[in-house]
Order: sequence, then structure tokens, then C-alpha cells
Amino acid sequence: MVKAIRRYSVRPVLPETLRPLHELALNLRWSWHAETRELLRSVDPEGWEAAGGDPVRMLSTVSAGRLSELAGDRGFLRRLTVIAGDLRDYRTEPRWYQQAGADLPRAVAYFSPEFGITAALPQYSGGLGILAGDHLKAASDLGVPLIGVGLLYRHGYFRQSLSADGWQQEQYPVLDPHELPLELLTEPGGAAPVRVMLALPGGRTLHAQVWQARVGRVPLLLLDSGLAENGPAERDITDRLYGGGTEHRLLQELLLGIGGVRALRAYCRISGHPEPEVFHMNEGHAGFLAVERIRELAEAGTGFDAALRLVRAGTVFTTHTPVPAGIDRFPLDLVARHLGEGAEDAGPDRERLLALGREDERTTVAGSGTGSAPGTPPQFNMALLGLRTAQRANGVSRLHGAVSREMFNGLWPGFDPAEVPIGHVTNGVHAATWTADEMSAHDPAHASDTELWEVRRTLRERLVHEVRARLRASWRQRGAGQAELGWIDEVFDPGVLTLGFARRVPSYKRLTLMLKDPERLRRLLLHPERPVQIVVAGKAHPADEGGKRLIQELVRFADDPLLRRRIVFLPDYGMGMARTLYAGCDVWLNNPLRPLEACGTSGMKAALNGCLNLSVRDGWWDEACDPDFGWEIPTADGPAAADPDRRDAVEAAGLYALLEEQIVPRFYDRGRGGDPPARWLAMVRATLTRLVPMILADRMLRDYVLEFYRPATAAHRALAAPGAADAFAGYVSRVRNGWPRVFVDHVDSGDEPAVLGGVIPVSVRVRLGELEPADVEVQAVTGRVDAEDTLADPAVVTLKPDGGHPDLDGRWTYAGELPLDRTGPFGFTVRVLPAHPRLATGPELALLTLPAPAD
Repeated sequence: MVKAIRRYSVRPVLPETLRPLHELALNLRWSWHAETRELLRSVDPEGWEAAGGDPVRMLSTVSAGRLSELAGDRGFLRRLTVIAGDLRDYRTEPRWYQQAGADLPRAVAYFSPEFGITAALPQYSGGLGILAGDHLKAASDLGVPLIGVGLLYRHGYFRQSLSADGWQQEQYPVLDPHELPLELLTEPGGAAPVRVMLALPGGRTLHAQVWQARVGRVPLLLLDSGLAENGPAERDITDRLYGGGTEHRLLQELLLGIGGVRALRAYCRISGHPEPEVFHMNEGHAGFLAVERIRELAEAGTGFDAALRLVRAGTVFTTHTPVPAGIDRFPLDLVARHLGEGAEDAGPDRERLLALGREDERTTVAGSGTGSAPGTPPQFNMALLGLRTAQRANGVSRLHGAVSREMFNGLWPGFDPAEVPIGHVTNGVHAATWTADEMSAHDPAHASDTELWEVRRTLRERLVHEVRARLRASWRQRGAGQAELGWIDEVFDPGVLTLGFARRVPSYKRLTLMLKDPERLRRLLLHPERPVQIVVAGKAHPADEGGKRLIQELVRFADDPLLRRRIVFLPDYGMGMARTLYAGCDVWLNNPLRPLEACGTSGMKAALNGCLNLSVRDGWWDEACDPDFGWEIPTADGPAAADPDRRDAVEAAGLYALLEEQIVPRFYDRGRGGDPPARWLAMVRATLTRLVPMILADRMLRDYVLEFYRPATAAHRALAAPGAADAFAGYVSRVRNGWPRVFVDHVDSGDEPAVLGGVIPVSVRVRLGELEPADVEVQAVTGRVDAEDTLADPAVVTLKPDGGHPDLDGRWTYAGELPLDRTGPFGFTVRVLPAHPRLATGPELALLTLPAPAD
């Protein structure tokens, strides 16, 4: 046999009347637009199934005869004309954003290391990428002028299978970009592909080309280093998602941030797209984009301080990390080499750029235990880089915002965690992507119980078929012969209560909590009248041996011949499988260690289809939990919380009790005539009508636009005015230099009795050194005093300057009145903070002066 040494991707030449098919296939809107998807499927139904629902792959295999037949089919051509016209209208017509005001950004750049748009473009590993994909789709639907920027991984994330004994195995299939729904970004006229280059230590050069995906009306730029002009090491930088060692990961992040900005500039130059006014970092992986933007401004003659202020003003940073161990860190000297002479030379500003990511004793992330201990090599922390180069930051749920403020409190010494300037936008999910067509066709507010129950049964039945097909394929991969697998035809039952659990498999998500009491679980699965069936899926990171052991434990339990018809593990969890799982399950299980789930959106996607949630009160469920939508798994507290085994036993017992005493009886409560379970369907209807509006990606993106992008735009435009950034940088420098000489000299609160409804007059004398009263704000912080002598539920009262001059000792007087609007122990303290119109919050500069302890 002669081995092929060159491989080519051959795309069909479509007849002129069928050319719109190419446009429809290359625009990923088909992945969430049912009419487009159905039209593409009708081109070649068998080819569509063989291609896994990927229209680009399908069109590459359709026969010339079939194309000729379609070119003469008037009905098909009419449908094609209508749907192609609908796409053109969708991409150009004004939408919500175009009506929302001129104070919104002309464009937003959204950087992420992964994007989960569709299974046909496998560039994601888990929730971060799926969230990024939903962000782009919602931006497209709302008309937000957003540009996505990421990397193109030639092997994507791994494909998962199981060995005979249930151990996870990984395969990395090679992806040919020419066979994906992508186009190369080329110079005008298509003469040459766009290249971006990064200088590397040792005289090496990293070249990358730029692929473009069309996500509705949103362009997504993906950088690819798999070029012949690169050396082998540079060629492999974008080989796989989250692969390689420390330097490999650093090079990926340098390419994403620095190369991504350069690709973005090229795209805007070629396409005429407005330059972004706001840059959004989806996690710290993209932090080097700020380094490149500061360099751009420096080349244009802007000083470092002014450039930093201007970059910060227009940057938003979203952290998804609830634990310090999840933050990317690199040895500081390694980053220094890549920003030094002979590489991406940062010139005289290099040390100041490095300081933006440097950990030290004060800024070590709470609980990390790394980076600041004496004798430990200094670390460059990508989360700190994001926080120091973005004026606005957020977590991805209300609880995660609070966790983040605690975790990063060290960057704002003296401030309570509640005042740390990190907000939150709770994630949302893209309804058109994750809602089954059958559910979308029904109005849950007006559908009868019978109709709603029939839809749910239809979706459950589809899941049963999917489970059997995937389970059969998995057992064949594990070495079973076809003759051994007759039992799979009896796996699952469309009339049985179905639980789903599918996600990544780090230890904190506790894949095997359901196995804590195996006998109790067996009784639930095998109950003769009211059984439960459970479908489980998930991938462990290739380097996570502990996660792989959890999968193996679950698989071995599910392999038991007595149980395997009621509990299954499906390998290779991804977007293609997920839609069927979310729609077909009745209850979605989530039992992480609280509060380690930043948001967790799988339960949201299940809820779109009327699936009820059974979850620890963590992530998004902490704020959305309601007895009408599902159940809260009790969280261990007290001594039990400190002992992992005892904690898991307590929480597993709570899970079993909920299933036995509430969930199972309610699902099977059919009444005397076998009617659908009315109380169950009331929860389904409440989920669809009241919970779903809270968890949509449209809501999430509106929150970002109005609460983050809009103020970032105003801040950026204000500082872009001639001289404004220099003036603000001058203020920051002057205040930082003068702050050591700011003191609270005396506080006087008078002798009046504290009476409910009255006030306490406060007078404060403050030494400002070289600063002026306009440079600062003096505040009184009031509230109830708790048993630990701290202020509970504090409120801030701004004190006003009393007189236009300092006294003979150089002290300025500030005065105000504190309202007594509650009974009980009351107290206050005073403090001095910087004040400037360009500061987003008082704590922004991390400068604070309190009275001396004697006061």
C-alpha cells in the first residue's frame, strides 16, 4: 500500500443557484437556528448524519448528481432564497443594542482561551469555553458589535474513551482547519493570508495565521501557529487546548494576548470594523493583551503611567476561579525573558510591566500559599495582571463575586472584603442552542399538563435511544463483542425518573458522592415500582489521576450486571451529547464542595427544557434556589464540615433523603386515573416560566453591556481626550507619593445623647501634607457594633470640608451628621480615601488612611 504524504481538503464547486448554501454552512448561526439547520440537513440527510450534523463536512461529500437535482428543485430554491435572505437581514438589521444609546462602545473585543460554539468546531474543554460561545451568540442576537479573539487548536481538546477496566483514555485527533467552518483572514483582494509575529528569546520568531469563524453577526478570530515557517516547537504552540508544560502555556497566553491584539488590529483595518473601545478578558489567560495595548500607546508617544490608566479604563476582567490553585502562574524570570531584549522587548518599561503581575507578601492571593514565602522564586500571576490592568472586574455569580472579593482582598489592604472592587454578573445560557425544538414549540404558560408531560416523555425517550447507542459504542471500544451486548436494548426506560450528572471531573465536583452509600443507591435504582435511572458523563483532565480514579469507580459500579440497565457512564462528553442529556433528564444533579463552583451552567441548560435542579446551594443555584424550581442538597456545617469523609457522608445522606422522601414520590404521583403528576408538572411549569428568564445569556449580556461596557466606554472616552490620561496619571502619581503624609489627627463626636431618630455630629481634623481637599474624600463609616466590636451592615456618610483653609497647624476640618436610624449598639470610624472623577470606586488605588489606634 502506498502511504499518502500530502492531504488536501476538497470543497465542492456549487452551482450558481446553490451558492447561498456555502454562506449558510460557514455561518455558525445554523447551530442555533432550526430552519437553517433543517434546510441544510435536507440537502443530504444521510450525509448530514454521517457528518455529525456538520454542514461543511456534509457539503464536501454530497454527490454531483444530488447537487444537480437540487439546482432544479424550485421548492428547495425558494426555501434557500428565503433562509439566505433571513440570514442577511439578521446580520444587518438594527437590534436591541442599536436602540440602547450612543454612549455604548462602538465595538467590544472579547478574548478567551476557548470557545464552545458547536461540536463542529471543537475548540473547548468545558464551562469556560461554552460560556464564551454563549456570550458570542447572545451578542449576535442582541446586535452587540463584539469581536471574539482566541486560539485555533489543531488537536482541540481530547476525545475520551474507556479501557476494559474503566480507565479514561485520551486521543487527540488532528483537525484540518480547511475542513472546519472557517476562512483564512487575508489581505484585501485575498492575495495573502494575514500573519502576526511574536519575537521569542534566542532569536526565534513565532508566526501565526488568523482564521475567522462567523458566529451570526459576530466575527471570531482564531490564531494558528501550525505553519511551515515556524520551527517544530513554535508550530506546536497551538497544538492542543491546555496542553504542554509551563513555557508552552506561557507562549499560548502570549500569543492569545499580544498576538490577539495584533490580529484584531489587522481585522479592523481590512474589514472596516470599528476599533474596540472596550476589551473584555474572559479569565486571566488573556491578560497579556494589556501589555500589548500599553506598548501600542508607548510607541505613539504616551508615557507608561498615562498608557496604563487609558488601558485600564477600557478593560473588563472576568474571573471564573474560586480557588487560588486555578490561577495561572509563571516564574517571573521566565516572563521577563519573553518580554526582554531579543524577544517581545518591553524596553525601559519592562520592570513596570512585570510588576503588574508580580506576587509579593501583600498581594499573594488569599489561601494560595505560594509566591510570597521567603526564599520562594517570585511568580507572575495572571489574575493579578488582569485585576491591575482592568478598571472593572467581576465574578460569574453572586456567591462567586463574594468569594472573589475574599480571595483578592490582599490587593486592597485595610478595606473590608465587601468593598473590594469586584462585582458580579451571573452567567447565562443561550436558549436557542440548548432548548430542544419540541420544548421551543410549546408555550409552557398555556400548555396543558398532558401536553407538557408528553413533551417531557418524548425528550426522555430520545435520551434513552442516545444512551443505548453511545453505550453500545463504548462497550465495543472496551473490547466487547456484538453478541455480548443484547442487554443494552433494555437499558433505561422512557417511563422512569431520570437523573443527569455531566460536567468536568475535578475532585471538588464530587462525581462519586452518589456512591457514598452503595446499598441505598441500589435500592433507589432497583425499586420494583418507582425506580430511578442515572446517566453520568464527564472528562477528567489528562494529568488528573485522581479525577480518572473517580471515573473508574463510577464505571465499575455501573458495570454491575444487576445495575447496568439503570445507571450508565457515557464517555466523550461534549456539546453533541449535552443537548440530548439536558433535554431528556427529569432532574439535574450537582453536588460540588461549596463554595468552589464559580457558577456551573449545566443545570441552567437542563432547566431550559423543564428539568428540575437538585443541587448544593453553590454557584448560580445559591441565588436562584427556590422550592418551585427544585431541591437544595443540605450542606454540612460545624465539625462535620471540617472532616471530608464526615462532610461527604452528611451531604450524601441529604441527597438520598431528598430522592426517597420528596423527588421520587412526587414524580410517580399519578393519581387514580394515571394522570400526569400535577405537582411535578407545576414545578416544571414554574421552572420554564419564572426561572428561565433569570438564566438566559441575553440577560447576562445586557448586564455586561449596561453595568460594565457602558461605564468602561465613558471612562475610556474621557481619558482619550487630549491631555486627559496624562492629567489623571499625574493625579495618581501625586496621590501615591503624598499618601504617607496623610493623617487623621483628631475625631470629635460631641456629647449629645444617642436617641433614635436623632443625629451624632462628627468633626474630623485631617493632615493632607502636599495634597488638597479636592484630592481626597473623608468618610464616616457607621453601623451596628457586633460582639467582635466590628461594624455590621456598615453605611458610609461623606464628611464635607468645614471652611476653605487649614488651621494654623495645617489641619483641614471635615464635618457631618450621622443619623441614628436603628436601636442597639452603634459605632463609627472615619477614613480618608483618594477622590477623583476618573476613579471607578473609592478603593481603586488601594490607598486608605484610618485614625491612629489611640483615637
